[in-house]
Amino acid sequence: MSIFEQDNQQPYFTAWPDLSGFLIQSSTTVFYIMQMKPLFLFLLLPIQLLAQFTHEELARYEKEASRVSIIRDNWGIPHIYGKKDADAVFGLLYAQCEDDFNRVEMNYIEKCGRLSEVNGEKMLYSDLLIRMIIDTADAKHDYQQAPEWLRKLCDAFADGVNYYLSKHPQTKPILLHHFEPWYPLLWTDGSIGAISTAGFTENDLRKLYGNEWIQDQHVYFKDNATAATALNPVDKEALEELFTGSNGFAFAPSITEDGHAILYINPHVTFYFRPEVQMVSEEGLNVYGAVTWGQFFVYQGFNEHCGWMHTSSRVDVSDAYIEKISQKDNLWTYTYEQEKKPVTLKKISLQFKRNDSIIRKDFTVLYTHHGPVMARQNGQFISVQSFNRSVISLEQSWLRTKATSFKAFKQILDMRANTSNNTVYADAEGNIGYWHGNYVPIRDTNYQWNKPVDGTIKATEWKGLHTVDEIVQVINPVNGWLQNCNSTPFSVAGAYSPLKKNYPPYMAPDEENFRGINAVRVLDREKKYTIDKVIAAGYDTYLAFFEQLVPALVNAYQQLSPADSLKKNLLEPIAVMKDWDLHAGSHSVATTLAVTWGPLVLNALRASHTNEGDQLVVRINKFAADAANGAVLLSQFSAAVKMVQETYGSWKTEWGTINRFQRLDDAIDAGYDDKLPSIPVGFTSSQWGQIPSFSSKRFPNTKNFYGTYGNSFICAVEFGKKIKARSLLAGGESGNPASPHFTDQAQLYSVGQFKEVLFYKEDVIKHKERTYHPGE
Repeated sequence: MSIFEQDNQQPYFTAWPDLSGFLIQSSTTVFYIMQMKPLFLFLLLPIQLLAQFTHEELARYEKEASRVSIIRDNWGIPHIYGKKDADAVFGLLYAQCEDDFNRVEMNYIEKCGRLSEVNGEKMLYSDLLIRMIIDTADAKHDYQQAPEWLRKLCDAFADGVNYYLSKHPQTKPILLHHFEPWYPLLWTDGSIGAISTAGFTENDLRKLYGNEWIQDQHVYFKDNATAATALNPVDKEALEELFTGSNGFAFAPSITEDGHAILYINPHVTFYFRPEVQMVSEEGLNVYGAVTWGQFFVYQGFNEHCGWMHTSSRVDVSDAYIEKISQKDNLWTYTYEQEKKPVTLKKISLQFKRNDSIIRKDFTVLYTHHGPVMARQNGQFISVQSFNRSVISLEQSWLRTKATSFKAFKQILDMRANTSNNTVYADAEGNIGYWHGNYVPIRDTNYQWNKPVDGTIKATEWKGLHTVDEIVQVINPVNGWLQNCNSTPFSVAGAYSPLKKNYPPYMAPDEENFRGINAVRVLDREKKYTIDKVIAAGYDTYLAFFEQLVPALVNAYQQLSPADSLKKNLLEPIAVMKDWDLHAGSHSVATTLAVTWGPLVLNALRASHTNEGDQLVVRINKFAADAANGAVLLSQFSAAVKMVQETYGSWKTEWGTINRFQRLDDAIDAGYDDKLPSIPVGFTSSQWGQIPSFSSKRFPNTKNFYGTYGNSFICAVEFGKKIKARSLLAGGESGNPASPHFTDQAQLYSVGQFKEVLFYKEDVIKHKERTYHPGE
């Protein structure tokens, strides 16, 4: 049996005889029951219910609920009012569970490293990765050692979910029947990409720990020439999501009509990944924005004083180390500064579902002082040093929501525990700002940190953290606007951006992208911004990716010999492209042809001889500028025309005919059906340079494309004596298909029409749909 892979067909348990197959879970005990007689099962169920919540817990929940009021407005948005911050957290989690308990639970199943118990063996190495870098024991310890105010918030988090479950027995958790207050310490950052492992994935773990084994601390290595097959490969959607990212804009009073700062919040994430909420308490909390399912802080949003938008960052926050590991006399050691140090061997037990059984698989994984050993390349072990969760990070995520000034926000940034995000900022004092990353380790610039470095020497150790003042940033630039579209920070303020030469390479490895290029152009046009003009800028549909390619295509066509068959076959399609203004649209045939052609161009680019060290924008433009590639562009375009013709019966098919928004159910892996109603959408993926994002794809049973991620929660907020804001959600607030708020924003979403944000309680009451205490 494999090293770190030791199957145990006999289920394990803590107190019951061997009854495997059926899962019952309380807060402390897991039982597996198989072939149980119906009567025995019936008798056991009351025990489960009693074990799930004690009388003391239920009494506490009732008391907490009495201090919380939830007002649902006419869009179903929950506005939570509590006496204390913890009361607001309790109400928030209760409301989240009302709207989509499924997503709340699944986020914590993932962070607990237990997806394979739900989805089977294919998720085993995904769980192993999580368990190697996020230790539940550490989370429990951090909860016990956390400041009292933070423990109260964590307690309220768990109580809010558990109270919901106690009041809704019809809700059947997949796995987590009792939420624990240390869960938030597993996931202390609201980002969809909060985990950083220096580029190593679950497939690297499978190759290492799936083909090697430890037995009584002896390790034997097997040579396997066949590369391990990825069990859960990153698909096109995931890759594109990393590529497209999010947008954040800020506008200073000098370029706004009313002399107030304006912030534009535009995360690009999986649809329905974040709901829209407001949290208010009598302890100074009054925050509005998007919260990630299952977390208790507003991740991207604003209060009366300031607002913040996070874009995913490529700042180097984790590093790979080449370790010299050896084994002798039953001991594992690694070399550091010419000394032998003991390797830490850690046993991780995972469980996975196979048919009707739950099977345990034990792994023994290796750690050096740098961190877990996550790969073996060219015979060398690779460890990863990272910072993926901490008490300080959770504190920072919460305290940010209560910042009352630029000075206070800056003090919170000084905690330096945000590992995955850039920050775009605006406030009521008239300040705007941008910080590229937050947690940035200091490194010796003599080493290439984008590759594994020598782990045997002290010189490659991190040397503390850069101060906030040392990282790439822009505060109140002369031009009056800031933008980040997951692009380089060296274009964040156009001509007034920071200079790349002033910073170490690991601090800003981000490339420029077509979306960033487009944003710089668009934002510089207007000098008197209003909320409406900000939203219009955020919905600019110019596809900058094709700016050089379309003229190159037309020029190549014009060079064709009259006898060439393409001259006649492409006459009309080329005319459409020549007349195209490069803006996407629902009625645009050119958009259909372009987004079908674009992936073929990228394939051709990969096969070309353009310098792979160049940024993608540079490579695309060089490819278009080389006349020798004209024949390739024509060939790929001809193939695109043929694809549209064969699939839809006419190459003249408008983009909105095939690009659709549809929400049929609340499954995480949602279903789509061409025969059921859907809404046309004129937007495209922002990988083509469009500022908004609607990334869609065809499913196995569909001809049409259906949106799955992109613009999700979008908001424009103007600061002043009173907050003015507008927002929009993909689909609607509720995950219940029977709710009127399941798709009540879908039509607005399809055309980018925003609704008014109800920030002040008197306005909420005027538009209330329902007022209640949790549990009512």
